[in-house]
Amino acid sequence: MAKPNHGQKDVKPTADSIAASVKAAAKGSGLPPIHKWAPERTTDPDIRIARDGTWYHEGSPITRPELVRLFSTILRRDDDGYFLVTPAERARVQVEDAPFVAVEFVAEGEGEDQRLTFLTNVGDRVTADADHPLRVVRDPESGEPAPYVLVRDRLEALIDRKDFYRLVDLGTERPHQGSVWFGLLSAGAFFPVIEASELSGL
Repeated sequence: MAKPNHGQKDVKPTADSIAASVKAAAKGSGLPPIHKWAPERTTDPDIRIARDGTWYHEGSPITRPELVRLFSTILRRDDDGYFLVTPAERARVQVEDAPFVAVEFVAEGEGEDQRLTFLTNVGDRVTADADHPLRVVRDPESGEPAPYVLVRDRLEALIDRKDFYRLVDLGTERPHQGSVWFGLLSAGAFFPVIEASELSGL
């Protein structure tokens, strides 16, 4: 007798079956309402996002940009990991670093009026502000900075190296947590990067 499925693992879906499921459920031109979907079934279709933003399925790069874009709109970060979410299932995604990569940015205005708007590898545009903060993590061994911007709903984009050093050129110093920090201004918010006394380490 077959054992009942209690909402955990099930038959491995294909990338195309996931795409078909979300296309059937999504309506309109905006992002699908994945925050409203609570599927009981969790699957593992062997999908991985590399640090450079490349998506892989069963070890091979996904070369269809429209499929990658579709997947990016149903990606959700839950407490137990990243998933492609449809009304029927959560398909686990292994993420090496951040799920998106910020591949370019535009700076508009100056000083307190400056706005930094980023474009991701999957076509999202996001302006750094209080709801979409910038943060920089430094490797404890090498000291190399890894900068991120929040795109939406706990999903960040890793800012690529060339753009990070362009951002550094736009930085300024401000009081923060009792000392002076070097950081970035955008949409009225200050995002500390490093204490000014350690600036030579960038």
